[in-house]
Amino acid sequence: MTRHIALIAHDKTKPALADWVAAHQAALGPHRLVATGTTGAVLMDRCPGLSIDRVNSGPLGGDQQIGALIAEGKVDVVVFFIDPLSPMPHDVDVKALTRLCVVYDVPLAMSAATADAFVAAGLFARG
Repeated sequence: MTRHIALIAHDKTKPALADWVAAHQAALGPHRLVATGTTGAVLMDRCPGLSIDRVNSGPLGGDQQIGALIAEGKVDVVVFFIDPLSPMPHDVDVKALTRLCVVYDVPLAMSAATADAFVAAGLFARG
């Protein structure tokens, strides 16, 4: 089964998400990937073999665009590496996105440990 996976990271956590995606390219490759603008650029630079669709940057509406995809049933999993120690001017968008994950029962990983658990559980396995 092909999954639709959203990849998002705050500025300070983009390198950690890029590391995680690079380590799991084989698991992610067969799936449809979408990322917010700047995060997507970082991931595409680090993992040029992956096909990643991009929406706007988070503060420019990208978090809301991912939220709309969740509401439309077009996102199956969200991997969102947040930076809990930095204030975000678009914090309400982040809260809305996480709320939509709960409302629509979409698995949400907010750290490498949780994202690793998704991989270990076979969430990204094909078949």
